[in-house]
Parts: sequence; structure tokens; C-alpha cells
Amino acid sequence: MPTGTERFDSPGKGRGLRALRHFAVGELVFACPAYSYVLTVNERGAHCEHCFTRKEDLSKCGKCKQAFYCNVDCQRGDWPMHKMECVAMCAYGENWCPSETVRLVARMIQKQKSTAERTPSERLLLLKEFESHLDKMDSEKDEMNQADIAALHHFYSKHLHDLPGEQALIELFAQVNCNGFTIEDEELSHLGSAVFPDVALMNHSCSPNVIVTYKGTVAEVRAVKEISPGEEVFNSYIDLLYPTEDRKERLLDSYFFTCECTECTSKSKDKAKMAIKKLSTRPEPEEIQSMVCYAKNVIEEFRRAKHYKNILFMCELSLEKMGTIFTDTNVYMLHMMYQSMGVCLYMQDWDGAMNYGEKIVHPYSVHYPAYSLNVASMYLKLGRLYLGLEKKSQGVKALKKALAIMEVAHGNDHFYVAEVKREIQEQK
Repeated sequence: MPTGTERFDSPGKGRGLRALRHFAVGELVFACPAYSYVLTVNERGAHCEHCFTRKEDLSKCGKCKQAFYCNVDCQRGDWPMHKMECVAMCAYGENWCPSETVRLVARMIQKQKSTAERTPSERLLLLKEFESHLDKMDSEKDEMNQADIAALHHFYSKHLHDLPGEQALIELFAQVNCNGFTIEDEELSHLGSAVFPDVALMNHSCSPNVIVTYKGTVAEVRAVKEISPGEEVFNSYIDLLYPTEDRKERLLDSYFFTCECTECTSKSKDKAKMAIKKLSTRPEPEEIQSMVCYAKNVIEEFRRAKHYKNILFMCELSLEKMGTIFTDTNVYMLHMMYQSMGVCLYMQDWDGAMNYGEKIVHPYSVHYPAYSLNVASMYLKLGRLYLGLEKKSQGVKALKKALAIMEVAHGNDHFYVAEVKREIQEQK
């Protein structure tokens, strides 16, 4: 880890990370290789299992035919981790289905067996120092952990000898649930899960001064605000689109703390995020509250819905209902539009996706912080849609907006940035 940061005791927050020098916007604060990581099943064949490079013509593992690699070096590099899945996938065939968390934990156990000393991922925080918050777990989380432990035994016990005891596993799964990261691409599509101990040291703020992006399996942390020496370095743990009450609820439920950051204290964006239509008779507070409850319930139902067709129907229905009170820039409306856009993309309805994207992108720029991956990825999707639909000037304009954010968030030398520059260049 560069000498620019140190671990310290953050008042009221436990340990944290602080800057020892000045960092300018866009500057790399530190990089952290993954301690353990796993490529998501849906991206197999599109990305190398070992280095996460996205490219055509990857070579597949001769035994299981499920894992793909850039070359022999990547395949060899991945073998210590892949071997326990390779044999199991061959043995279980279609019935091999551990969750991504289980796969990640299996790799962490395997890594711990072969590594005695501190790894380059743990320069400031050791994996074993992770908070597990076991005392705060409710029965639902407890049951999920038990199911994961059962799956670990079922799929890995033959190939991972002497698994840790029950209590150690309960703790390990709880630690991963609070400290794990999901690796995403430039359009925020899920690529995999990983553990980055030094990145997990940072505390949360809803007005963060750094952003985490990924270069292969390495996490990079860049400043999105000027950071002065002695200032604490804050990352955001959650999607910052939603109003204060929702964010606080989410943070308490997933990370077990009550956020008291500047944004949660000032609630400066809540009014715009909860925009209500100017009707001849203003809706009663109860009406608004019940519509918010309705929106939250629909969002929860989405998480459970499996079929895209159903989701689109649910989206359109809920947009119609919420639209009687909420404006199009209201974050609950935007949430539904974003879901609808995703379904349109999945169903290759490019015009439909574009129409939703156009409604979403400007309100996103208002609601999110200045440099936001959510805003960049929306401009990127929209730009690529425009180009696909032969709308050249609109496409280039949107890609340039994405690029302006990505140069700060991903850094100038990132291959995602180079790719977007090439897409813009090709239009000239």
C-alpha cells in the first residue's frame, strides 16, 4: 500500500483509513489485489477465470469444460483454486449449484491453508480482523448462513480436506457477508465476488471522497473529492440513489450501523429525490407515505421475481400507479424505469431501452454525487444504444459524458477508458 494512507481509530466508527498527504480528484489513493475471488457463473466463457480479462477465443479447461482462460499461464495460475471445483463439477454435473458466496468462502479456506504470512491484500487489515457482527444477526440471516454452510459441506468436503469447525464457518460466512465486494464491469454488470481486506478498512459515507473500481481482480481506490492530509477516507457501501431514511435502513440491515454522515444529517437531496407532482390538490402526507410503502414493496417483489416478462408488466403497472403522485424524477419512479430498461435490453428492445435511458440519465446526474459509476454506466449504455440505432451525434455526446466520469473513477490508463475512447474515435 502506498505510504499515502494509514490505519487509525476513527472517533465513533472503530478503525478506519486516513490520508497522510493531499490527494487530487482522480488520483489513485491505493490499489489492493483480491485476497480471494471468483468469477460469476454467467460470465464463464466471456471472461478469464483467473485474471477476469474479457476477450473472445478463451481456451476451456479440458476436464470440466466449464472454466475458460486466456492461456496456459492463467490456467496454471488458477489451478490451486479451480481444482476443487473442477472435480466436483465433473462429479455433480447438472446438480453442481453452490451459491457464489459458498464458492468464494471455499477459495478463502483453500487460500488460508496455503498462506501463513500476511498477503499484499492485508497491508493494513488482516482477513481475520474482519467484523462478523454475529451478535446482531437475525434469524433470516442465520438461516441463510446455515444453508451456505450445508452447501459448502455438500459440494466441497470431498475436495477440501479438514474444513474449519461449525463456529469458525458461521463466523467466516458472516464476515464475508459484511466485508465482501462484488466486482462489476463498466456498465455495472456483475462479474464476480471477492475479498479485499484493505478496501474493507474504509468506513462508509453517503458523500464519499473515494470510489472503488476494478482492474481485473485488483481493486483501485481513487479520490473523487480533494482529500487533505489527516482527513478520513470514505467509500460508499450502498447505492446512493435513495433518500436518507432508505439508506439508513439499508446500512443498518446489511452493515449494522446507523449512518451519521454529512448527507444523512443535512438530507440535502431528499426533497428532489422524493419529488411530488404539482396537482390541483396536494396529496396528503398519508397518501404519499402509502405510495412510498407501495414502491418499497414492489422493489422487494422484484428481487424475488424470476421471469423478465413478469417484471416488465410489474414495472409498467407500478409506474402508472406511482405516476399519479410522483414525478418522473422521483427516485422510486427511476428505480422502476431502470428495471424496465434492463428488461428491454434483455429482450433486445433497443428503442424501449433508449426511451427509458433518456428519462433516467438527467435525474441520475442530479441525485448522485459528482463522480458516480451509476451515472457513467447509464451514459455509456445510452451512448452505445444510440450508436446501435444509428444516432451518431447523440451517441458520441453520451459516450463523452461517460468518459469524463470514467477518467476520474477508473483512471486514464484503464482499458475500459481506452475502449470508450476507441468507440468515440470510430464515429469520426
